[in-house]
Amino acid sequence: MKKIDKNSPIPKYYQLREILREMIENEELKPGEIISGEMELCKFHGISRMTVRKAIQDLVNEGMLYREQGKGTFVSYPKQKKNISQLLSFTEEMKSKGYNVTNRLLYFNKEIPEKKISKIFHMKKGEMIYVIKRIRFAGKEPIALEISYLPEKNFPNLSREESEKNSLYYLFENKYGIKLKYGTQTVEPVILTPYEADLFNVNENMLGLLFKRTTYSDDDTIVEYTKSIYRCDIYKYEAILKRKL
Repeated sequence: MKKIDKNSPIPKYYQLREILREMIENEELKPGEIISGEMELCKFHGISRMTVRKAIQDLVNEGMLYREQGKGTFVSYPKQKKNISQLLSFTEEMKSKGYNVTNRLLYFNKEIPEKKISKIFHMKKGEMIYVIKRIRFAGKEPIALEISYLPEKNFPNLSREESEKNSLYYLFENKYGIKLKYGTQTVEPVILTPYEADLFNVNENMLGLLFKRTTYSDDDTIVEYTKSIYRCDIYKYEAILKRKL
């Protein structure tokens, strides 16, 4: 590891941050590897613990490092990219990257929709909606917390077991014969609640990405509305931008 230059006008925390960043980018520190402890870095560079903490926290905030309580600070794994120009299910997206996908079902119920949800689907009085809440895993990592709303009239006899074991898009197309045409989606940053952080096994107040998606069938009927919170430390999205000629 390089040493910081105490005679440089550049702040010491900034120098240490860039030294660690360079080691991560050059794979001198590999994904999943624990970095040197705060006291060890203090002694090696001859700087204060506060300076070390600021440098590390900056990299945690950027998603290059992550902390595990009682264990230490580790190098983050490369972030998964979300291509927002294609209508893909979580399962399709992750499998295309070589990951095994599993779900943990947290909630499954057929119920009277809230007013907001009823408006999205233009539902009539008395119509019911399925509410499905799942944690989505890629490999062993919990990546997303997903809440899906499905009109019961479009998906009769949908079961808990099916929704836990399958991609919903797979069920739409293969069980119910619904052809998906397009979706509209928004994305915004959010701060994870203590409950969400606990589900992801990450620190409270970490940033997440909130995706809200409305999915349409080939006859322009809304068949699904989903809110998904993705972990910012291992996930990012990208879009291809083309200039109009």
